[in-house]
Amino acid sequence: MDYRLFEHTADIGVEAYGSTIEEAFENAAKGMFSIITNGSRIEPKEKRVINLAIDSDEEQVLVDWLSELLYINDVEGLVFGDFKVSIGKEFTGEAWGEKYDREKHGYGTEIKAVTYHMLQIKRNKKGFKIRVLFDI
Repeated sequence: MDYRLFEHTADIGVEAYGSTIEEAFENAAKGMFSIITNGSRIEPKEKRVINLAIDSDEEQVLVDWLSELLYINDVEGLVFGDFKVSIGKEFTGEAWGEKYDREKHGYGTEIKAVTYHMLQIKRNKKGFKIRVLFDI
């Protein structure tokens, strides 16, 4: 399982999993866009690259990554379905997607912001588990 959605009061969240932290970050982004597009298929027609300095903890980098993707969604009208994350001395995230089309992508839920409430990144025997809530 890559991710699962959960509801919390007036918010919606994602629990994302990965054998590496990079894979968990990728699956958190997949979960976020499944909320926005109601789980519809997203074709990899356009690519965006996000570079972030790692000058804080992993939780902050996760919020920055998802917030940047949300910003691109808001400004350019793009939705993404495929991701590749690399974490080293800096963070590099690649996202592939296409312009949002209501007929194709349906009526998902608009996400206003990534929140810090209940934000967690945990390592376990199987890898990593991320829990993040979105303000809707």
